Amino acid sequence: MHRILRLVAAAAAIACVAPLAASSEESSSETYRQLNLFGDVFERVRSSYVEEVGDKELIESAINGMLSSLDPHSSYLDPESFADMQVQTKGEFGGLGIEVTMENGVVKVVSPIDDTPAAKAGIQPGDFITHIDGESVIGLNLSDAVDKMRGPIDSDVKLTIVRGTADPFDVTLKRAVIKIQSVRSHLEGNVGYVRITSFSEQTDLGLRNAVEDLKKQAGDKLVGLVLDLRNNPGGLLDQAIAVSDDFIEQGEIVSTRGRDPKAGQRFNAEPGDLTNGLPMVVIINSGSASASEIVAGALQDHHRAILLGTTSFGKGSVQTIIPLPGHGAIRLTTARYYTPSGRSIQGSGIVPDIEVKQAHLQPVEEQPERHESDLRGALDNDTQQKPADTGGTTAPAPAPAPDATNPTPPADAAATTPPPAAEEDYQLSRALDLLRGLALMQQGQKTN
Repeated sequence: MHRILRLVAAAAAIACVAPLAASSEESSSETYRQLNLFGDVFERVRSSYVEEVGDKELIESAINGMLSSLDPHSSYLDPESFADMQVQTKGEFGGLGIEVTMENGVVKVVSPIDDTPAAKAGIQPGDFITHIDGESVIGLNLSDAVDKMRGPIDSDVKLTIVRGTADPFDVTLKRAVIKIQSVRSHLEGNVGYVRITSFSEQTDLGLRNAVEDLKKQAGDKLVGLVLDLRNNPGGLLDQAIAVSDDFIEQGEIVSTRGRDPKAGQRFNAEPGDLTNGLPMVVIINSGSASASEIVAGALQDHHRAILLGTTSFGKGSVQTIIPLPGHGAIRLTTARYYTPSGRSIQGSGIVPDIEVKQAHLQPVEEQPERHESDLRGALDNDTQQKPADTGGTTAPAPAPAPDATNPTPPADAAATTPPPAAEEDYQLSRALDLLRGLALMQQGQKTN
């Protein structure tokens, strides 16, 4: 009897396992059928296409097609492109100095890089590149389009640009070696200004040096810091984490989550703040992407800085470079990243605390001003000292009013008047006003 029960139990177990094994075999069999389909198409193209095509070209195109169909940021890097990418992350590479992505079959500009041919030619975030040297980009993948924009140093390339609803226009750029100084800084009166154009291997070191220089220049008069991340297309994740950590004392900076829940990572800040808690304003716009969004999101969630500008690009995915020995590498999207509060900015971007769109300011002709003291019979101010009586019968002549077209500057004009760059940059001007207002409030609180 016991033997019969054992046989029945064994039979039941086999019955349970059999469907699983069958399912696995069916999946494997379907995979092999699809691979056979690929082989059949490969052989047909190889033997019957109108022109002879090399096996290597066909295989690489097939791999790139597989990857680029996943999302706009996954792609195959042939050995040459892989080498170029490695050079780019070190802060120097050849090309036009333009970060691009694919949208609706055409190339979309994410951001031009400062002081590059693209920036000097007036290329703007959001521009669409429809033709390269007269050839349409429709049908090309992103890697092919980028390859066409690259070429020998000092050679010309013509781009056809569509901007908003305006008619397409052509721009001719001269290719150059792109040397990126990812961090620039200067004083705006008593406010430190730091611009990060990209996140390369030297960014965090450059930031630390810049802040140290600003402290030395301003001394104890430094009242705050503006961090400009506009048109920053991103770069290395570890540099974004390091830059965030430079201003955050503790807590999470960013987390990444992939398909495997166990493979998620969290990156936390270590004690220390480069500015010792000075007020900060971060400026972002639609050209701020990826790593720059990590920094902006971390500082916003920790209430360490006020974000000003317009909504960022919205690239919330992490790409891993996987080398293929002897065959370049693949850039594969492996995770999404999340800000400290747990929000993903994929597709939605970082929304600034204060929306300020870029604008052109025009001076308004000053009108004569009237004050209470101009009214006949106005009461005296009993808290102000009256001018000494000289014994004369004639009232002293009033001081001449400053010429409205050429006003007399105050004695400390160098410290109070922002340089022309700030006057011409509306977003920066608003950021400086905001920081100076915060500094005045803090001083008042300390006094009380």
